[in-house]
Amino acid sequence: MSQNENEENAENRENARNGQPDGEADQLRKELPKELPPEAPTESRAAEPEVPEPEPADTDVRPEAGPDSVEPELTGRQRLVKGLWPPRASRAQLIMAVLLFVLGLGLAIQVRSTSDNSALRGARQEDLVRILDELDDRTQRLEDEKQGLVDQRTELENSSDQANEARKQTAEKQKQLGILAGTTAAQGPGITMTVTDTKGAVEADMLLDAVQELRAAGAEAIQVNDVRVVANTYLTDGSGGKGISVDGHEISRPYRFKVIGKPQDLEPALNIPGGVVQTLEKEQATVAVSRSNKIVVDALRSAQRPDYARSSSE
Repeated sequence: MSQNENEENAENRENARNGQPDGEADQLRKELPKELPPEAPTESRAAEPEVPEPEPADTDVRPEAGPDSVEPELTGRQRLVKGLWPPRASRAQLIMAVLLFVLGLGLAIQVRSTSDNSALRGARQEDLVRILDELDDRTQRLEDEKQGLVDQRTELENSSDQANEARKQTAEKQKQLGILAGTTAAQGPGITMTVTDTKGAVEADMLLDAVQELRAAGAEAIQVNDVRVVANTYLTDGSGGKGISVDGHEISRPYRFKVIGKPQDLEPALNIPGGVVQTLEKEQATVAVSRSNKIVVDALRSAQRPDYARSSSE
């Protein structure tokens, strides 16, 4: 057998093993390159760069941090904010913060109340001078009273007849208390103030302000028309808004004040800016104030025996 026959027989056996006849295998080999395009080489396909798809501009998509991702370094301000917020406070710190808040609130309220209650903060220079003079006069009166009491004690200690001296001082003290209580007539330097109210616009509270201002200026005895003014005196408007009553006694216009005291203190106290005189003049009343070396206060009050109080010596 020749070599060509051997090759043909081997090919026939191969075809028989594949289950195809020789003619069909040749036909498939011829048609296969036509149907399937040649595959691109692996090297050239791997060499092509991958182009990522563009992301939309308005989306905020951040890649998830993997285990090997590195956080960006924070600035000092960012670290401070991160350390303060969210707050991490313990129970003791919260209690301390509440106590400090309450303490600060109390101090603020105290400072505010002290500033608001200061009546001298907005006063004018003239008012401050007047107030200072009144304080000096009051201090001087208290010093004189203290010195008088010291002198009385000295006289009692040095007197040969202490009982007689004690009676003398008691009588003098009784006169002084009688003047203050309105049971004894008094005279001395002072002022007179006449309020002419033709339209009836003056009310009881305005005259009460005048009495209080005179007392503050050192008045020792006050009489309004025919009524003696004492510690428990009260003033009210008359029935129907007509007239004024002093301790239940209706007084008629004009209203005449007789005051015993130091004239140099009494008159300026009435004429201060925004004081008694200006208030009455705003109501279209006429006020006349005059000084005198002798003012007689002769309206008396009956001495009333107390219902419950008794002397401790009885």
